[in-house]
Amino acid sequence: MSDLQQGNPAPAFQTVAVGGPYGNGTAVRLADFAGQNVVLYFYPKDDTPGCTTQACGLRDVWQELSKKAVVFGVSIDPEKSHRKFIDKFELPFALLSDTSQEIVQAYGVWVEKSMYGKTYMGTERSTFVIGPNGVLKAVFRKVKPAEHAQLVLDALD
Repeated sequence: MSDLQQGNPAPAFQTVAVGGPYGNGTAVRLADFAGQNVVLYFYPKDDTPGCTTQACGLRDVWQELSKKAVVFGVSIDPEKSHRKFIDKFELPFALLSDTSQEIVQAYGVWVEKSMYGKTYMGTERSTFVIGPNGVLKAVFRKVKPAEHAQLVLDALD
């Protein structure tokens, strides 16, 4: 597991982006956004209460946020699930499909979790703000969905 910190280079990735300018699916890689701020926010599952609160929080500050960074939500859900989630909540940003779990592993957010006494592997709700130089400007672990949008905006100021 990777323990990424502010100041570390952001791990490279390549996957499919759905939504926003990428429509129903376009291959993207981190290197495509050199020279720009990038926000990668990792969330457990499309269309669940906390993940919906988090995504809609970003949607609601999109006017300001979109001027400061390229934003991607990342989960292990498939592209079709992302499309439904985007359409249902009118999300203006793209979601990255990480069904192979390569990105969640590289960023160290694929962790052991527990619920009702059962342990399982899942995505830790975490956000990485990547500067124009490809270095992590901010790392937020175990993010509270309702506070997420303001954390991201503050990190970009």
